[in-house]
Order: sequence, then C-alpha cells, then structure tokens
Amino acid sequence: MNGSPTSTRPATATGLGRLHHAATPVADQEVNRHFIEELIGLPLTATWCEESVTTPGMTFCHTFYELDDGSALAFFQMSQPHDKEFLLGTTNRYNHVALHADAATQEAVHQRLLAEDYPHLVQDHGYVKSLYVTSPDKLELEIAVDPPNVAEIRQKRRADAHSELARWLAGDHRTNNDWRPETHSVTHYPEH
Repeated sequence: MNGSPTSTRPATATGLGRLHHAATPVADQEVNRHFIEELIGLPLTATWCEESVTTPGMTFCHTFYELDDGSALAFFQMSQPHDKEFLLGTTNRYNHVALHADAATQEAVHQRLLAEDYPHLVQDHGYVKSLYVTSPDKLELEIAVDPPNVAEIRQKRRADAHSELARWLAGDHRTNNDWRPETHSVTHYPEH
C-alpha cells in the first residue's frame, strides 16, 4: 500500500491498466541502443521508420525496448539536423508517456475532453491508435489502444527490429509501417 486513497482499488478500475510506453527523443539511436539494450539489458523489440503526419517533410525512427509486462521504453531520432527542436528537454509530442487502454476507455477520455473543449489529437498509426493530450503543466500524455492484430504486428517487428534500425541509420528513411491507414487518420480537437 502506498498510502494513496486509491491504493485499494484494483489496477483495472480506471481502464488504464499499465504503462504502454514512455517516449523521449534521442540524438543517436545507435548510441542509445547500445546503452538500453547492451548495458541496461532491455531488448530492442520494434523499430518503426516513419514520416510525420503532423510535421510535413519530417522523418524519424521510433524504437521500442520491451519490459517484462509488455510496456516499453521508446525513443525517437529525427532524420534532419534542423529537427533538433524535438530533442530531450523540449516540450513536444515526441517526449511523452503513453498509457495502455481499451477502446472504450480511450473513447470515454475522448468524450470528457470534448465536453470541456480541451485540445487533443487522435491518430491511428496502424500499430496503435493514439489519443494525445497535453496537461496544463505541459506533460504530454498518450492514451494508447492496441489493434486486434497486435500479436502479429509485434512478431513482425521483433523479427526485423535490428535490421530496420540499421537500415534507417544508414540513411534509408523509407517508412516501414504497412499498418498505417492510407488516409493518415489524424483529427485535431476541437475542430475549428
């Protein structure tokens, strides 16, 4: 017991069952991989090579290192030197904490935000459906819902995580996300 008033409630009482991932930008994915995988001991389990749908022309590499409960530490490296504004220590959506939820819980959060006319963003990445929101004190939160085929997606990314990271670091910044909807479903709320 941690002494908080909610410590006797079951972990699933809120629908937010566990950390999905905590993400932060890094300057060099290979230096970071060596530290996280070889020194800390967390396995690299997914490498996503992406084009930003909210910042046109920006490409990035997004890596995931899995913990025992299925959550992950995640890291972004931007491909262009002028994208340094997205490095650690800055407030941006790439530096965030993601909470795992089911679709009903995510929708309930979405409805509460809409009711308050609170700005947020919903994006379907294909491998996860995300609701992004910034707290009044600039904490970037993501409510993350895994798709029904998450096991298939994880298996594929585990199999090529190292080769995809090597490819991206060598300068091949093509996307490898075959699951992202072609429409790049991103909706900003409130819609004006």
